[in-house]
Amino acid sequence: MPAAARRVGAVAGAGRSLPDVALTRMAIDRRSELRDPDLLPRLLGDDATRVFRLHGTATPVHETADGGVRLVLDAPEPGDVERLAVYLGEAGGRAHVGVVHLAREEQAPDERTLREAGALLDDLGASLFATTLALANWHRTHGHCPRCGARTVAAHAGWVRSCPEDGSDHYPRTDMAVIMAVVDDADRILLARNRAFRGRGMSVLAGFVEPGETLSAAVEREVGEEVGIGVTDVTYLGDQPWPFPASLMLGFRARALGTDLRLQEDEIAAARWFTRDELVAAVAEESVVVPGRVSIARRLIEHWFGGPLDAPEIPLR
Repeated sequence: MPAAARRVGAVAGAGRSLPDVALTRMAIDRRSELRDPDLLPRLLGDDATRVFRLHGTATPVHETADGGVRLVLDAPEPGDVERLAVYLGEAGGRAHVGVVHLAREEQAPDERTLREAGALLDDLGASLFATTLALANWHRTHGHCPRCGARTVAAHAGWVRSCPEDGSDHYPRTDMAVIMAVVDDADRILLARNRAFRGRGMSVLAGFVEPGETLSAAVEREVGEEVGIGVTDVTYLGDQPWPFPASLMLGFRARALGTDLRLQEDEIAAARWFTRDELVAAVAEESVVVPGRVSIARRLIEHWFGGPLDAPEIPLR
C-alpha cells in the first residue's frame, strides 16, 4: 500500500471501532438454563452430540480449500463421562460439549493451539475453542475451595465448582485487562518489547485493571508505569476474550502528552515511536515482529495503520 494511501486510510478509520477481531463473534447459543446435573451424562450418551476435544492447549483441525481451518468435531466416546466436560451450547440444532484430555507429550501434526488457529477458524470453531480453553484453564487452577481448602467438584455442566464440605459454589473468573494504542501528536504509534517476548517482538502496551479503578484510569496508570508518559483522549475501540489464561482484553486508543520515554526496567526491555513507513520497513527487514492476526493487539496497530499490515505470523511468546 503506498504511503499516501495508508495515511488517508488511517485518517478515515480513526473514529471507527475495530473490525474483524478474532474470537469475538459468538456463533453458539449457550443455553445456560439447561445446565442441570443430568445434562452432560445425557449428552455424552447421545451420538448426535458434537464433541470438541482439547488436548492440553491444542485440538485437532483440518485445513479448508479457502486457506482456513475447521475444528474436528466428533461423537462422544465411552471414556468422556470420566473426563472434565463442559456444556458449550447449541448450534445448527445440535448440542456441543467440550471434553478436556490430558496434554500430549508432543503436539500432534494435525493439532493447533488457539494462538495458531484462532484467526483462521470460522465463528463457531472460534467460539468453541476459546470457551473450552478458558474453562479448562480455570478448572486446572481452582480445584480447591478458597474458603475451607477442600477439593471441589465440577458442577452445573462444567460452569461451576462446588465444595462438598461447606456447600459453597465458585464461578469462573475473568480478568479485565486494558490494551492501548498510544499515538503522539505526529501520529506515530508507540510499540514496546515486554521482557516476556521473544527477541524481536514488539506490541502495544497492556496491563490488568486494578480493584476500584476505571478503565480509562487503568490506561493512564499502565502507560505511566511502563513508559513514563501521560496520556489523554482515551477512547474505547473494542474488546476480545483472551483465554491465556482468563482475560478479557479491552482495547483503547490514547493520545500521548509527551514523547520522552522512561522504561519500567523489570517489565519493558525496549520501546520506540514508529511512523507508518518506519514500521513497514522494520517489519520487512525483520528487525520487528508484530503480534499475530488472532490478537486484538494486531487490530489496534492496523486501526492506526489504516489497513492490513503485511507481516509474518510469528508468536511473540
